[in-house]
Amino acid sequence: MGCCSSASSAAQSSKREWKPLEDRSCTDIPWLLLFILFCIGMGFICGFSVATGAAARLVSGYDSYGNICGQKNAKLEAIPNSGMDHTHRKYVFFLDPCNLDLINRKIKSVALCVKACPRQELKTLSDVQKFAEINGSALCSYNLKPSEYTTSSKASVLCPKLPVPASAPIPFFHRCAPVNISCYAKFAEALITFVSDNSVLHRLISGVMTSKEIILGLCLLSLVLSMILMVIIRYISRVLVWILTILVILGSLGGTGVLWWLYAKQRKSPKETVIPEQLQIAEDNLRALLIYAISATVFTVILFLIMLVMRKRVALTIALFHVAGKVFIHLPLLVFQPFWTFFALVLFWAYWIMTLLFLGTTGSAVQNDQGFVEFRVSGPLQYMWWYHVVGLIWISEFILACQQMTVAGAVVTYYFTRDKRNLPFTPILASVNRLIRYHLGTVAKGSFIITLVKIPRMILMYIHSQLKGKENACARCVLKSCICCLWCLEKCLNYLNQNAYTATAINSTNFCTSAKDAFVILVENALRVAAINTVGDFMLFLGKVLIVCSTGLAGIMLLNYQQDYTVWVLPLIIVCLFAFLVAHCFLSIYEMVVDVLFLCFAIDTKYNDGSPGREFYMDKVLMEFVENSRKAMKEAGKGGVADARELKPMIK
Repeated sequence: MGCCSSASSAAQSSKREWKPLEDRSCTDIPWLLLFILFCIGMGFICGFSVATGAAARLVSGYDSYGNICGQKNAKLEAIPNSGMDHTHRKYVFFLDPCNLDLINRKIKSVALCVKACPRQELKTLSDVQKFAEINGSALCSYNLKPSEYTTSSKASVLCPKLPVPASAPIPFFHRCAPVNISCYAKFAEALITFVSDNSVLHRLISGVMTSKEIILGLCLLSLVLSMILMVIIRYISRVLVWILTILVILGSLGGTGVLWWLYAKQRKSPKETVIPEQLQIAEDNLRALLIYAISATVFTVILFLIMLVMRKRVALTIALFHVAGKVFIHLPLLVFQPFWTFFALVLFWAYWIMTLLFLGTTGSAVQNDQGFVEFRVSGPLQYMWWYHVVGLIWISEFILACQQMTVAGAVVTYYFTRDKRNLPFTPILASVNRLIRYHLGTVAKGSFIITLVKIPRMILMYIHSQLKGKENACARCVLKSCICCLWCLEKCLNYLNQNAYTATAINSTNFCTSAKDAFVILVENALRVAAINTVGDFMLFLGKVLIVCSTGLAGIMLLNYQQDYTVWVLPLIIVCLFAFLVAHCFLSIYEMVVDVLFLCFAIDTKYNDGSPGREFYMDKVLMEFVENSRKAMKEAGKGGVADARELKPMIK
């Protein structure tokens, strides 16, 4: 892995001498080996599912008798209609595709291999017979000839449910899927079982389908706004805090006013000539507007009160944001870091889902109670999906931790390079190189700790969802308390891990040593951590709110004046959630930079005093920020004896 030496002996001393970027050594090698072995196990699961024929069953599909479509099949013992030649029958067709098993989340229908999917709706058995004669695609059971479709008494059982919906083959997976929106709504009902009024769900799904172009456009708008905000942070960081504050206040007031205006306008609109179905849609939209308007009003009042309380601390954040803005000017590739992380996560999730689908079709053929074939894995291998779920969490956390270590390494390189002209050509790539050569074990260990906390929380959440409405009040309270405690523990460990990665990037120590050193530094600077992180995170939260409000306001205006939509509650929620997710991905990078800068600054002030040979690394603006905060503490009588010496920043 490009390293062979052990950690320096200084790591064993009680008082560590920090030497930023001077010594590099491998960290947590046993954990790297363990992670590699775990990944090999993940590869074994994928290979096993493919080798046992699951890949062919997944891609080509199979009928209810175990025959894989599009190929010749071997006869299965004691199973009728197995061993058929389906070379010319390449598509899976379900006799009743909208009949779902809500418990097992699967289609509860007989599946057949056919030559072609019915592209148009077939209303009668005569239409089914005509389709078979013209296209050579028999949609009834193999035991029934096309000439018997209209004469046999068994046709009602062996033929598809009428009317047969128009369908089209799913690309690459050879399944005939209905193209009717109502059938998609039924699929959604299998996942959303808490909706009691199915007609409401049908209207919600219809609203999403008819507004999909607007949803896509608004999602792209949120992406563009996030990129613009990141550019603004780079160049106008000094006034960014005040700009965000003013824009959020105006955006909140404007959005709230628009919602109340739309509510009043629609309430006064005449409804005498509206047909009953459109009247129901109008009432749903009016109710949604009222809920949105009330929620926006409450949110605006709370936000205004918080900003009123924190107005005196806003000035303290400006200097720190200015230094972070300089980091983005020197390290422009940081802006694109969320893209690479998201791309890596998408690739892994696609692999994970594909392997999960393979596992769902692997195993030996077993005849169920209805006489049809299911594929089940017996023995210890039936628990492979547990291993697969753990892999989803651990490797996802590993990828996110790699991003944190990469950002930390790049910012540490910037901070502790006295002459910025001597920075590497691409500090991001240099940080990635150090990560791969030295610190993958540390990242594997940190992500595993998060996994150990996340798995029990997810198990408790699953138990809570399964027992919903069945457990007593005491059990419900205990479950929610445990879930809340594990969530808080996970957040604390995430923050400590991020600072541990920064300490590793600075001094090349293993995870536990870095976590201990970072924890000591943070405790010694607890007041500064509280002041800077609280205000800084709040300002970044305002940026997220600004992007969500802007996207949501644009969505309200577009959806309100679209004529062919139905209920647009769900489309607007989807857009706002996506906007918040995009804003969070981009601004979380800025938050990481601020946290790394603060830890570097704390280490700098602890081990340097400005004397010859121990000059400060920090930026002059950051030093002025600290001096002002110290003076404010002395005036308040809270920190007069903290450090009386004058701190002299290094001359840039």
